[in-house]
Amino acid sequence: MEDFILEYYLWIKSLHIIAVISWMAGLLYLPRLFIYHCDAEIGSDKSETFKIMEKKLVRIIMNPAMVIAWVMGCLMLYANTAIFEDAWIHVKLTAIVLMTIMHHVFSMARKKFEKDENKRSAKFFRIVNEVPAVLMIIIVIMVIVRPF
Repeated sequence: MEDFILEYYLWIKSLHIIAVISWMAGLLYLPRLFIYHCDAEIGSDKSETFKIMEKKLVRIIMNPAMVIAWVMGCLMLYANTAIFEDAWIHVKLTAIVLMTIMHHVFSMARKKFEKDENKRSAKFFRIVNEVPAVLMIIIVIMVIVRPF
């Protein structure tokens, strides 16, 4: 298995980066849809359109991208176990776990919108929309700068 990973490491890394970009696009866009969805009247064409957009974004883009990012990332970690001696990887992995939690929080919010049971305001979604962006900044700095 390790030989396979090492032989195809750059392909694995490429797929990881592509998946992360796709996942981040969804994590940044979905709360923006929620902001506009909050202003749509329940049962209106606008509200029903948002439901379709949100569902497709999560199921077709975000969920597969998250799974691929995790799988490819774990394969890279398996090939580079010595990396666990560095502190930056622990910060990065913590940020990734928090990103995954945000993904699930957004998925639960989408289901509430789908059932017309959302109780959150547009302001709430404006605030939580920033969380994935902050986590992304932390992750990129940890990977590129490796400050510790």
